Amino acid sequence: MADSPHEPEHSERTPPQHLAQRTGLSARVLGGGIEPDARFTLANERTFLAWIRTALAFLAGGVALEAFAGDVFPMVVRTGLATTLLLVSMVIAAGATVRWIRIERAMRRSLPLPLPWLAPVLASGAAMATGVMLGVLIFR
Repeated sequence: MADSPHEPEHSERTPPQHLAQRTGLSARVLGGGIEPDARFTLANERTFLAWIRTALAFLAGGVALEAFAGDVFPMVVRTGLATTLLLVSMVIAAGATVRWIRIERAMRRSLPLPLPWLAPVLASGAAMATGVMLGVLIFR
């Protein structure tokens, strides 16, 4: 029987959550360790989704630039800028997945969280795109 009304009962067949063993793909991806508090896992997932939203914004910007800015920018600049935005979107989406896995593994092993290398990529991509747009608009 549980010690308090908020603690679930556990039988010998269902171990507590922190002792449960993952199997299959999740065991290979997460690489073992102790199951972290669900709140931390869900916070990690929310951060992942925020990075994905950012990647989608860069994707939408690249598509919109190519589709609707034909009379604002020369074709070479427009295509280069749209390509840059799409590439940054791709890097952020892939990086978000890698970051989610790395953080999940670190939490399971009680290790320090890895540095967010995505932040400088995002800042560089945004600065580069903005710089090109400003340059074209100023010298047009």
